[in-house]
Amino acid sequence: MLPIKLKKNYWGNTMMLMNFKTAVFEGPLDLLLHLIKTMEVDIYDIPMQEITEQYLLYIHTMQELELDVASEYLVMAATLLAIKSQMLLPKYNDSIDEDMPYEEGFGEDPRDELVLRLIEYRKYKEASAKLKEKEADRLLIYTKPPSDLSEYSSGIPVTAGEKAVTVYDMLGAFHKLMRRRRLQKPLHTKITREEISIEKRMEEVYQVLEHSVSWVNFNDLFPYPDKNYIVTTFLAILELMKRNQILIEQRDNFADIWLTTKGNV
Repeated sequence: MLPIKLKKNYWGNTMMLMNFKTAVFEGPLDLLLHLIKTMEVDIYDIPMQEITEQYLLYIHTMQELELDVASEYLVMAATLLAIKSQMLLPKYNDSIDEDMPYEEGFGEDPRDELVLRLIEYRKYKEASAKLKEKEADRLLIYTKPPSDLSEYSSGIPVTAGEKAVTVYDMLGAFHKLMRRRRLQKPLHTKITREEISIEKRMEEVYQVLEHSVSWVNFNDLFPYPDKNYIVTTFLAILELMKRNQILIEQRDNFADIWLTTKGNV
């Protein structure tokens, strides 16, 4: 980011310098990474002469546009010139091969500190890009505060045992019942029963439970193998549960389900 700066021209009029942020780089390290990528050079073996020339070209271009160059850019320019000067120093041993790596001929490479800064900056820049992607994804998610659902709790079935029986338990029991019916093939001709409504079946189930001296097993409420009769009976039981007219109990996990009316408890 290049800051805005006010200054006066030759005639004493105040001028405002442009404040802009390029899409390519932000700050001197970002500019260097851009140059390294554009020139397709190895970040661990930076050609200081070419990089310095390109960097200074950017600085001069900013100045020609009368943009106030931030001090951090000038500090980096001085750093690049200092490293370039050290790289141009004559070798202390004429027998050293020209192609020998710098550290083998001079010891510590003056570019090391700059390379470490560039690598560290690149790491955080990539992390920042990923965080921006996550932020964009998160903006697509909408949430709402918790709602009070207590008004709907009246339909929860009441149980006289320690373990409450839920609709999922009832569905599991119904699944086992249907599987048992499929395994028990009828020995005689199938008898077609008259269609019965859920309301009528509710009355019949309630009467069976009311006149029973003890709890009734869930499976005993399905005396006929007809599928329509079984489904109607199951829906009738669920409706009685919803109205809190019967009590449900399951004494152990995966055990049989037992039913009775409130008046029998």
